[in-house]
Amino acid sequence: MKPKSKILIIAGSDSSGGAGIQADIKTVTALGGYAMTAITALTAQNTTGVKSVIPIKPKEIENQILYTCKDIKPDAVKIGMLNTSKSILSIIKSLKTIKNKNIVLDPVMISKSGTKLINNTAIKYLKNNLIKEALLITPNIPEAEILTGKKIKDENDMINAGKNLLKLGTKNVLIKGGHKKSYYIQDIFLSKKEIKIFKNLKIKTKNTHGTGCTLSSAITTFLSCGKPIKKSCELGIKYVNEAIKSNLNYGKGHGPINHLNSFKIYKNFK
Repeated sequence: MKPKSKILIIAGSDSSGGAGIQADIKTVTALGGYAMTAITALTAQNTTGVKSVIPIKPKEIENQILYTCKDIKPDAVKIGMLNTSKSILSIIKSLKTIKNKNIVLDPVMISKSGTKLINNTAIKYLKNNLIKEALLITPNIPEAEILTGKKIKDENDMINAGKNLLKLGTKNVLIKGGHKKSYYIQDIFLSKKEIKIFKNLKIKTKNTHGTGCTLSSAITTFLSCGKPIKKSCELGIKYVNEAIKSNLNYGKGHGPINHLNSFKIYKNFK
């Protein structure tokens, strides 16, 4: 199968393979894209937690982005884990050079096990400088609370948070509702023109490691193929829900999801 589009992923590495760059590559590939990477940090982690985080030097992040894009021009860019202000500044500089408008930012701040992955200074740079470069940002509820400085308890709070995030300069926001304790999950998409609520039955499982990384990469892949931003969000959510349903149950903690759910293996292939 020939890839439909090319995606540059700027994010941290997850040694356990469930989240980060590894989940991003699996998602892009499963959905028919060609994945390129610029690694921002190395982590030693598994399904139970994060042991260590080693940031990559900002200049090397910049080199990865510029040297890759000089040869292969991406159709879209996905940005994930960024844990220092200097790395964020180097990425902003690089983005202005490659001039790609299809940028999806997943403001990763805390791991599934609760480990903080970004320092406070970097959060300020992300909020005040990087967000305005993105076509779409995809925070979960805790991340949206940090970025807006306000608690989110219900649907109206999610909508108000989204409106506040739009004021920071991004064109579109998708606030993920998976952290709410409810029978249904509501993911809310906002632009300056419309609000769309995606409502899905919540799947009961502890194996949701990497769902945020996977969703943003899926959205980026659909976007890179020419789908409208709202439709890309809808399709990305559907892909993640199908991946969660597999319930792989790998590891002793929050296990990964199944990125291969888009494939159908026929009998004559076995």
